[in-house]
Amino acid sequence: MITIQNLVKTYPGKVPTTALKGISTEVKDGEFVAIMGRSGSGKSTLLHQLGLLDNPTSGKIYIDGVDIAILSDVEKTSFRLEHLGYVFQEYALIVEFTALENVFLPAMAFGKDEKEYKKRATELLALVGLDGREDHYPNELSGGEQQRVAIARALINSPKILFADEPTANLDTESSKTVLDLFKKLNKELKQTIVMVTHEPEDKKYVHKVIWIKDGLLEKEERG
Repeated sequence: MITIQNLVKTYPGKVPTTALKGISTEVKDGEFVAIMGRSGSGKSTLLHQLGLLDNPTSGKIYIDGVDIAILSDVEKTSFRLEHLGYVFQEYALIVEFTALENVFLPAMAFGKDEKEYKKRATELLALVGLDGREDHYPNELSGGEQQRVAIARALINSPKILFADEPTANLDTESSKTVLDLFKKLNKELKQTIVMVTHEPEDKKYVHKVIWIKDGLLEKEERG
């Protein structure tokens, strides 16, 4: 599903900073993988390279056999929209839109049929436990509920891979468990491939594999 070969990311400046120092690993189809390590280790940087949110300095990333480096910016945008889903720490919902509108927005941007994407958005809100909340605005939802809306939105185009960057960092213990249980359900029942950055050691119990990053290097890989 994802193959990473000698991935390097250096940020320019008077003193260039190399955040990733030649990482090679892979994520198999249907796996739930966590990227873990101390703050500043390069976890989110790695996720951003894999999710096409940033460009590596060198190295290769293959997603489903596609060499991401050879894609143009327009092709990358289309690839992200069609094949990848994203869940962020801060939810990133549009406050003027209802839950339903937030969920179907990526499908609308992709030019899909209105009747179909509204139907799927409604079904996804039910899947994440928010049936009956379609017309609620973000400020009418708890943090955990907003994150579940974000998860539904990430699934609207049936992505091959769901990327999550510290999705429970802003949530209380109960809401965090709800979100992680939902990820586990999506992975088990829908065979959804998930790559998640987390700083919580106890999250290991939810995943198949942990990729440990230390100072921009692959420290070890640990099977769940």
